[in-house]
Amino acid sequence: MTEQVNGKIEFLTNLFDMRADLVAALYKIRCQIELLFKQLKQNFPLKYFLGDNENAIKIGIYCVLIVNLLLAVIKKRLKRSWAFSNLVSFCKIHLFNYINLMKFLENPEKDWIIDKAEQEQLSF
Repeated sequence: MTEQVNGKIEFLTNLFDMRADLVAALYKIRCQIELLFKQLKQNFPLKYFLGDNENAIKIGIYCVLIVNLLLAVIKKRLKRSWAFSNLVSFCKIHLFNYINLMKFLENPEKDWIIDKAEQEQLSF
């Protein structure tokens, strides 16, 4: 349990032999883990899996973790600020469209005209 008094945060613990700064660091790490779980639950609902055995569930969870990491890297590389949930929604909608994701995310208002090199590559 935590309590904030006059800008100080008080932690209650039963680990009496642990230093106060270590307890605070553990709570900080725990908070980061909770935020990650919240982000995963909000953006990637794990309701359906490819199977009902342990391996299928692990694969589904690993896939969600990998996608979360890739989108976090993309978000960090962008100069434009995006909310993580908006980025996830956009990628879900345009998953099978042929667009340059980084260019589009940098300037989504721009009318996209396919370059000659890209047009030659995509035409049959």
